[in-house]
Amino acid sequence: MTRHVIIKPSDHAFDVDDAETVLEAALRQSLPLPYGCRDGACGTCKGKVLVGAVDYGRYQATALSDADRAAGFALFCQAKPLSDLVIESREISAVRDIPIKKLPCRVHKMERLAADVMALHLRLPANERLQFLAGQYIEILMKDGKRRAFSMANAPHDDAFLQLHLRHYAGGTFTEYAFTQMKEREILRFEGPFGTFFLREESEKPIVFLASGTGFAPIKAILEHAFHRDIGRPMELYWGARIRPDLYLDALPRGWTEAHANFRYIPVLSEARAEDEWTGHTGFVHEAVMKNHPDLSGHQVYACGAPVMVEAAHRDFTSRCGLPEDEFFSDAFTTASDSLKKNTAI
Repeated sequence: MTRHVIIKPSDHAFDVDDAETVLEAALRQSLPLPYGCRDGACGTCKGKVLVGAVDYGRYQATALSDADRAAGFALFCQAKPLSDLVIESREISAVRDIPIKKLPCRVHKMERLAADVMALHLRLPANERLQFLAGQYIEILMKDGKRRAFSMANAPHDDAFLQLHLRHYAGGTFTEYAFTQMKEREILRFEGPFGTFFLREESEKPIVFLASGTGFAPIKAILEHAFHRDIGRPMELYWGARIRPDLYLDALPRGWTEAHANFRYIPVLSEARAEDEWTGHTGFVHEAVMKNHPDLSGHQVYACGAPVMVEAAHRDFTSRCGLPEDEFFSDAFTTASDSLKKNTAI
């Protein structure tokens, strides 16, 4: 049975077919609601059900709490209508006209950035280019029908190759293959672009970028896009890792500080060793932000990486530092153990 959905405050309307989620139907009809993982993990698609009822589907409790449900919220990437609905959600107009494609690509180069991190450089067919926003991701289509999602680390103006940053996790189906069997010139297939993690260029607020691990990849793309566009807003990057080698492209943001007067780089190690000879910030990366910015009420924050980091940053920045809810943008990377699709691990 088809259900009718009205979005507030825009009053845009769309229909949801049987077995579709609210998000799937909205995207199919060119009404891009906010989303990230598309599998109930990150909470980016959270919105309010004003009228009607939904099947909440499968999700992580950290993305939708019991209190959220009691207040009328749902994750639209999982929620399926049980009646006609009126929902409250933002709409992301910037991605509306970007086509989602399924394309082949060739592995042009495999570049080891650290012992457990690899950059894949993918070449598209000669007559194809992928239109995307810096910060979005693609899904690799595996032969068994499964998908593995990876953020693009290159900016749209630098699109001769798509660059992905893969971290090797033992037992991860795709990365295990990439690190042990994949060869250059191999053909892969992917679909994309997806996601609503991108720079809101209409704002003039200072920006705090927050990355953990390979969450640096989409933030790298966003920063390179901002530099290319000569965006003059003050920008800071806090990149958190366990040990010094985990900052696998540390020289790159250090170079940005010399080239761009409006950019500052603050690396943070949580488990610095004696051999790291570390004199910088230590501890949790989001706490380094709070130390430098006890008041974030006039900022935007873009956070990407492990869900625990993204969740802690959102909680503490909004509750303790005055960051407005609608100025926190995130993309949480999840692993196979989470049974979710959006990840850099598998």
